Amino acid sequence: MNLTQNESLHPFNTFGLKQSAKLFGRFDDVDSLIGFIETDFLQDRSLLVLGGGSNILLTQDFDGVVLKNEITGIQVVKENVDHVWVSVGAGENWHQFVLYAIENGWAGVENLSLIPGTVGAAPMQNIGAYGVEIKEVFNSLEAVALKDGSRHMFTAHDCEFGYRESIFKTSAKGEYIITAVNFRLNKKPTFNTSYGAIADTLSEMGVEELSIKAVSDAVIKIRQSKLPDPMEIGNAGSFFKNPTIPKDQFGNLKTEFVDMPSYEVGEGNTKVLAGWLIEQCGWKGFREGDIGVHSKQALVLVNYGQGKGRDIYKLALAIQASVMQKFGISIVPEVNVV
Repeated sequence: MNLTQNESLHPFNTFGLKQSAKLFGRFDDVDSLIGFIETDFLQDRSLLVLGGGSNILLTQDFDGVVLKNEITGIQVVKENVDHVWVSVGAGENWHQFVLYAIENGWAGVENLSLIPGTVGAAPMQNIGAYGVEIKEVFNSLEAVALKDGSRHMFTAHDCEFGYRESIFKTSAKGEYIITAVNFRLNKKPTFNTSYGAIADTLSEMGVEELSIKAVSDAVIKIRQSKLPDPMEIGNAGSFFKNPTIPKDQFGNLKTEFVDMPSYEVGEGNTKVLAGWLIEQCGWKGFREGDIGVHSKQALVLVNYGQGKGRDIYKLALAIQASVMQKFGISIVPEVNVV
């Protein structure tokens, strides 16, 4: 693996931040990755692995090694009457994989259309949108251990999926590089159109017969209407997770904030919408210099061109503090701050 020095990371993060890496390399197959790990070059050096760079906030230059995962490939492993098992390289673009699945009539990921990033990041985040999470179609993943280059297989149980969480963000953070993700997709679709504005959008589109492509098209239309294109305005999508609070706390808040949207998540807890909380605190459309909060979606922090990562992070902290002060609710970043 060839490494370059002082490489700009501007093309490799969707915030469009102009930080650099002391050392930068790419890998597109598992063997070259393992060979590099076995050289012990990474020993005592900090490491950052990038996929699509869509869930990261760079607050400074990275004084270590940045490796970009470019392992691609989509392969059918097996299939039966109801399902197809597909192995996908971790470096594949997520949305392009969704479109590929739709073209082949494989259902299960259509509600996750237009989510930025790569396939390898999907299980790390347990990505989700419009009533669907990746864990629902996840079968297993393949990863390489950074300590010795050994190969490992993780089942859904092993991954310890939670809301925008997995073991790769908690106890196993920084210990593995995901190289492939294996999905079990459906040949007979079960449509999920009750979440958000999907049903209304399908109606507006004049869709009379449901299909996975129609659902995908509706999701794409909704996302494009609400979220800025990173090619035009730097952003990482939703910056904060929707917080879960005890039902009793929600009941008390509801007496004062009668319009607070929510949905029950079991075990006496209620999930509230971080975007609504942020908007109520007056942040929607905020701008200071080249950073701000998007005018159509308060969950999205943006870089209008020359913004700095450290300033976006300061803005995030200010938003967190104001939500805590007004509602007594802690909102946690979904984006990884480096």
